Amino acid sequence: MTARVRELSDVHAVSAPEQDGVPVIRFESVTKRYRGGVTALDEVSLALPSGVTLGLVGESGSGKSTCVRLALGLERPTAGRVTFRGQPYPRSRRRLRPLRRQFGFVLQDPYDSLDPRLTLRDIVSEPLRVHGLRGRDSDRRITELLAAVGLRDATLDSYPSRYSGGGLQRIAIARALITDPAVLICDEPTSSLDVSVQAQIINLLLEARRRRGLSVLFVSHDLDLIGRVADTLVVMYRGRVVESGPAALIRGRPRHPYTRSLHDAVPADDPARRRLIAGSGATGRDDPPDDLRAAAPPTESCVFADRCPAVADRCRTQRPPVVTEADGRTHACFFPLS
Repeated sequence: MTARVRELSDVHAVSAPEQDGVPVIRFESVTKRYRGGVTALDEVSLALPSGVTLGLVGESGSGKSTCVRLALGLERPTAGRVTFRGQPYPRSRRRLRPLRRQFGFVLQDPYDSLDPRLTLRDIVSEPLRVHGLRGRDSDRRITELLAAVGLRDATLDSYPSRYSGGGLQRIAIARALITDPAVLICDEPTSSLDVSVQAQIINLLLEARRRRGLSVLFVSHDLDLIGRVADTLVVMYRGRVVESGPAALIRGRPRHPYTRSLHDAVPADDPARRRLIAGSGATGRDDPPDDLRAAAPPTESCVFADRCPAVADRCRTQRPPVVTEADGRTHACFFPLS
């Protein structure tokens, strides 16, 4: 995968469209708690500017999928607020429907996300039906979109069983784009695919962003991959943002020890240099770890204190403030890496 992903740098070099100054999606000190006292998100602030790819990276249980659910309007924050183009999300399902039309969503596993009983016509046109947009030209639009994602010879009456994993994810991408959304949300879109097709799918998503002027929220546990795809990264651990900023800086010179541990977990080309995070659970799923199921993390401490090699007494008793640096990065660490 490493050699193939290196091909993405040329595609990623395409400059993002000019921003209008108002983020498409913004989280403002968002906290999300579930029953049993589990805190999935703890005062999370982030922004997805227009035409930009924002990457959310972190291991299992970091809160990435909760961010996705909030961005889609499937959940409401316990505290703080989520806005779309400066406006708070509507509270009623009826008023949320026009907003949800602005989102395209690509799930992790196309084998699970596509109904094997439906034809390609029904699968790709499903968002049109949901939003009352299906018309006489639907077949033409579906055919054109399938061609755009590399399935020029696909038959609309065929079923998903005819296609490989990569083909299925292309169908899922076509479905996500059929309503001409403003935002494309990709939740681990390549983690279930063969290595040989992962880079193809990533290139396809980046090309869709460039041609359509999309804003992209890209979720992954793989810092190396997401660092090559995203313009800006938000690194999460146990429901908090521990570092954020330009992807190239965070990937190349992380400031938070947790980001460094993610960096070191990426397999190197030389097997002798490969390292893994102990207990990372970076499986591509965002289920809370066992310790978070029982109780929320301490409010006034560093959430990484129990794993940090440079932990000090203050880390266990005080919450690190979010520091903004001159280069645009932020970090929440008393002892940032140099």
